[in-house]
Amino acid sequence: MESVRREGSDEGSDESQERPERSLAVRRRRREALLLGLAVLISCFGYAYAGLSMGGGFPDRFGVFAVGMGCLALVPHLTVRRWAPYADPLILPLTILLSGLGLVLLHRLDPSYAERFEGSGATASDQLMWTVLGVALCAGVVLVLRDHRTLQRHSYAMMAVALVLLMAPALFPGDTYGAKRWILVGPLSFQPGEFAKILMAVFFAGYLVAHRDALARPGRRVLGVPLPPGRQLGPIVAVWLLSLMVLVFERDLGTSLIFFGLFVVMLYTATERLGWVAFGLVMAAVGAVVAGATEPHVKGRVVAWLHPFDIFLPEERRPAGLISHQLADALFAFGSGGVTGSGLGRGHPEFIGFAGRSDFILTTVGEELGLTGTMAVTVLYALLVQRGLSVALHVRDPFGKLLAVGLSAALALQVFVVGGGVMGLIPLTGKALPFLAKGGSSLVAGWLLIALLIRISDSAGRTRAAETRAEGG
Repeated sequence: MESVRREGSDEGSDESQERPERSLAVRRRRREALLLGLAVLISCFGYAYAGLSMGGGFPDRFGVFAVGMGCLALVPHLTVRRWAPYADPLILPLTILLSGLGLVLLHRLDPSYAERFEGSGATASDQLMWTVLGVALCAGVVLVLRDHRTLQRHSYAMMAVALVLLMAPALFPGDTYGAKRWILVGPLSFQPGEFAKILMAVFFAGYLVAHRDALARPGRRVLGVPLPPGRQLGPIVAVWLLSLMVLVFERDLGTSLIFFGLFVVMLYTATERLGWVAFGLVMAAVGAVVAGATEPHVKGRVVAWLHPFDIFLPEERRPAGLISHQLADALFAFGSGGVTGSGLGRGHPEFIGFAGRSDFILTTVGEELGLTGTMAVTVLYALLVQRGLSVALHVRDPFGKLLAVGLSAALALQVFVVGGGVMGLIPLTGKALPFLAKGGSSLVAGWLLIALLIRISDSAGRTRAAETRAEGG
C-alpha cells in the first residue's frame, strides 16, 4: 500500500510539474487564436468598407474573401498549435493582419488602375495565390524544421546559395524599371534578393558565433572610438565589396542597403563593439558616394530625392538626371490625406502610376487613411520587429539569438528603406513593402522569415517553461 501511495504521489508530482509547461503553451495558443480572429475581422471590415465606398454596395465576393482569410489564419495556427505550441502568440496574428490589409488595398486599387490604365490587369487574385503559397511554406517549415540550430551546420552552404542568388540577375539580359533585381522566365518574374537576405542572415549568425571572440578584440582608437583590429576587417570589407557590386552592376540600391546594414547590425550584436558600427557607416557612406557618382540610375534617384518638385519646372531648368515625378506625387498624396485621410476607396492613388501597387502602396494608406492609418501600419511593423527582438532576448543558444536579431533587422531595414523612400527621408529604392505590397517573391520570402522566427520563439518558450518547472519543483 505504501509503495502504491508513493507511486501515486510521484505521478501527481510529475503532473504538477508538467502543468506549468502545458498551461504556458495553452495560454499562448488561446491568445493567438483570439488575435487571429481579430485580424480576420479587421481585414473583412476593410474589404467591405472599400467595396461600399467604391461601388455603393456590399462586395459580391465578400463571403469568399472572409472564408479565404479564415483559412489563411486557421492553417498556420493549427500547425503552430501542434508543432510549435510554445511559440510567441503575436507573430502570426500581426503577419496575418498585414497580409489581410495588403489584400484589401490591392482589391481597392485594381478597379482604379483598370479605369485609368488600359490593359492593367488585376493583382489581388495573384497576391492571394502568393499569400497561400507563403502560408503553406511557413507551415511546412514549422513542420519540417524541428530545431533551428540545424541551420547552423549548413551556414556556409546557404552563403553559397545566397551569393548565387545575388549575382544571378546580373547574368540575365535587360532590366526592369532601371534595376536588374529580377530574373525573368517567360511571363514569370522572380526577385532572388528577397530570399538571399534570409540565407545571408543564417550564414552571418553561424559565422559570428564561431568567430565572435576574435571579432570582439579591440583595436586602435581613432577620435576616441575603438576600431576593429586590422586582421578582422576581412569579413566586413568582403561584404562591403559585395554590396557595392550589387549596387553598381544590378543598380539595386535597396538590396545593397539591406544586405550591408544587416551584417553591421548582427556584427555589433555579436561583439558589442561600437567601432564596427562606425567603420560600417563610413564604408557605407563611401560606397554610396562612389555609386551615386558613377551609376546614372542611382544618381537619378538621389537627384529625385533632393529635388522632388523640380520635375514640374520647364525641362531646361530641371537638375540633370531628374526624370521621375513619383516622389512628388507621393508627397502630394501624403499631404492631401491629412490626419484621418479621405476614406478607403475615396482617394486617387492611381495617379502615381505602376509603382502605386508596389513600393508606393504606403502612399495609398497615407492618402486614404491619413496619418492615423500610416502610423497604425508602422506600429504593426514595429510590433512585429519587437517580437522578433524579444525572441532573441529569451532564446538561450547564441546562434538562435543572432539569427532572430538578423531576421528582425532584415524586416526593419526593408520597411525603413521602402517607407523612408516614399516619404522622402532617403532616396527611393524600389523594394516592396513586406506583406502589404504586390510582389510574390517578397511575400513568400516574408512568410519564410516568419516561419523561422516562430521556430526560434518555440525554442525560447520551451526554455522558459522548463525554467518555470524547475523553479516550481
